[in-house]
Amino acid sequence: MPKKSTAKSVKRGSSDNDEQLPPKQSRLKHSDIPSPLCFNSPVSLFESLIQPMGTEQFFREYWEKKPLHLQRSDPSTASYYQSLFQLSDLQSLCSNNLEYYRDINVVRCINGKKKVLNKQGQVKNSALCKNFVQNKATIQFHQPQRFKDELWKIQEKLECFFGALVGSNVYITPQESQGLPPHYDDVEVFILQLEGQKHWRLYSPTVPLAAEYSVESEERIGSPTHDIVLKAGDLLYFPRGTIHQAETPAGVDHSTHLTLSTYQRMSLGDLLLDIFPSLLCDRSKSEVSLRQGIPRRLLLGNSEGLDTARLLAARFRSLADEMETGMQEVTSTHMKRDFIMNRLPPYSQQELLTPSGKIPALEDMVCLRFKDHMVIMVEPSQERTDEATELVISVLHSLKNQRESHMMGESCDEQEGLNISWGLQFPLSHLQALRQLQQAEQLAVDQLQLPTQEAKLSLVLALWSENLLVVL
Repeated sequence: MPKKSTAKSVKRGSSDNDEQLPPKQSRLKHSDIPSPLCFNSPVSLFESLIQPMGTEQFFREYWEKKPLHLQRSDPSTASYYQSLFQLSDLQSLCSNNLEYYRDINVVRCINGKKKVLNKQGQVKNSALCKNFVQNKATIQFHQPQRFKDELWKIQEKLECFFGALVGSNVYITPQESQGLPPHYDDVEVFILQLEGQKHWRLYSPTVPLAAEYSVESEERIGSPTHDIVLKAGDLLYFPRGTIHQAETPAGVDHSTHLTLSTYQRMSLGDLLLDIFPSLLCDRSKSEVSLRQGIPRRLLLGNSEGLDTARLLAARFRSLADEMETGMQEVTSTHMKRDFIMNRLPPYSQQELLTPSGKIPALEDMVCLRFKDHMVIMVEPSQERTDEATELVISVLHSLKNQRESHMMGESCDEQEGLNISWGLQFPLSHLQALRQLQQAEQLAVDQLQLPTQEAKLSLVLALWSENLLVVL
């Protein structure tokens, strides 16, 4: 399963698509079919996705532990899954200026090796048809939520549920063919079988909870731990690091499946890498021992390494003790920023681009909107002065994110200096008032813990202008 693409966002337009991918099918639209998924909340969406398995049982017994196969015999579920993406959708999608590598890969596994059959430039439906039929190639469609509204709706809710990016790919494979060799991924994987059938073989991980993608040879993987045929409407989950390969069985015209993937670079190790630099920087401002110089000639390897290791271990133990007792606050910065700036915007985003409703006044009851789409962070001010660095409050949100570039590689690092597009900044004195709003179902403006009425109004007006607050 691929990581975030390094390509730029997709551009819409038209292209030559004078031929159709066989076979001809009647197209199913999700609007014509009752959904088995419940979109009332992120929790209800995930519960309905893995039903009849319970959420508590799933996370206790399967998440990051072992694969799960959910068989569904309900025809309405199979029909809904097919409506999410089907082979016949490719012809119309080719009118969106799709490009090889960025939007589509054409691949086939031959003798345990992946052969890439991509052409250069724009994808034409006729060439895609030829590769699919004559070369028995797998069509891998990257991030279809950019074009499919129902997938946008599903993945946006899942990103709220996990608090992590959720990407997707569609794989369409003709009968008696395999797209990719045995490999493992660095993401948690949910497979939804949309059309036809797919024969999956899963193997014990050589690297449990792997942090990177890798191909494995047939000689190393041994016998499968799971041998499964997915049918339309079925779901398969397996943890990152699970070695897998899949092929379309004989007698099945083609298979279409959707891969939902999440938790890439979301380990405790990643969190430690994120929090420790700022944690040590903050601590060194108040603890003189952390500002003491390192032993002479340490960098040349001519100092007592063991004594230095003991010294560092003592400092780490002190930090750990204070973290455990709550004396030292632990805050994530880069991971929060990366998530909120790269995730999907709320479904039906257009209505959110301008503020609506009554302008808040002191006597009004208000509440925050889109709490799952915003983060509040304490971080150093970016303003350059000769004085000590000042801390400010950043309220970042995803309401202005572009669906068309979701998971396409434009990280927040590349957007440096444009943060104003995603939120607001306030003085550190506003932190308690913001936490009041974040924790309350509703709150009177006049009850905000700020020293003046002007400050209270200024805060709620700023949030209202970004569509993050509404008057009840």
